[in-house]
Amino acid sequence: MGFRWNAVHEARKQGITGFVKNLSDGSVYIEAEGFRKQLNPFVEWCKKGPDFGYVESADIDIFPPANYTEFHIEH
Repeated sequence: MGFRWNAVHEARKQGITGFVKNLSDGSVYIEAEGFRKQLNPFVEWCKKGPDFGYVESADIDIFPPANYTEFHIEH
């Protein structure tokens, strides 16, 4: 179980919608929607990753909501 699977688990636990996917350069891209009280802990988790993972950096941008209905892995 890698970063994406764990991100899905963490997002669903927080009630967040959106998606996570791997990019061709080896980085991970996440779009997440929710209330600030949901997103803040999720962002902090993303900065650390799962216990076995390594996160080099995290960039955060704010955009208008896309109204996702669930959080999933996008391929």
